Amino acid sequence: MTKIPFRIVGFDLDGTLLDTSKDLGAAVNHALSLVDRPPVPDAAVSGLIGGGSRLMLRRALALTGGDEGLDVEALYAPLLAFYEDNIAVHTALYPGGAAMLDALDDAGAAIAMVTNKPQPLAEKLLGELGLLDRFACVIGGGGGFPLKPAPDALHAMVTRAGGGAAAYVGDTTFDTHAARAAGLPCVAVSFGFNDLPVHDLGADAVIDHFDALIPALAGL
Repeated sequence: MTKIPFRIVGFDLDGTLLDTSKDLGAAVNHALSLVDRPPVPDAAVSGLIGGGSRLMLRRALALTGGDEGLDVEALYAPLLAFYEDNIAVHTALYPGGAAMLDALDDAGAAIAMVTNKPQPLAEKLLGELGLLDRFACVIGGGGGFPLKPAPDALHAMVTRAGGGAAAYVGDTTFDTHAARAAGLPCVAVSFGFNDLPVHDLGADAVIDHFDALIPALAGL
């Protein structure tokens, strides 16, 4: 078994551990339909994600005509309600995710989650997929900390997961900048919702499949 130099391994959720693009896309397109906007194509949804659901909605509005004259906050509530009701229709672990979590367990690592997704939605999604019990802690948006790229939630992750050396795994600059600000090494996944070319995200390592995560962590 490959040993890793970290007692805690934290993950981002959307675009890192789970491919949530189709369910998030359905929710944002529901909100757009309420103001007679065309839907965002599936291929463009990943470019909307990162930084929280409010930012996702604003990006979708910008893509379909802007938000001038619209009450964006009034659209946010039905977006969240639709998403909560349809949160795990298509969402699944990225390939190799289940085996990777098992390998981290076997290595004795505490697995943690820090996401900008609202805390209740993150917990519900992980619960519906049978994953919630895999995590030493789950910290989401609205849980008392500013959203990433602020480092506060990552500091809290280390404390809540019991302390010790920690690393973080993400897919966007929100993740890599938060990790850097928190003083944690970061691994970026190339298969997520990258908001820059993956090698420009500033991560300490890049992986193309979860099979490569344990070796990447061992090399940090």
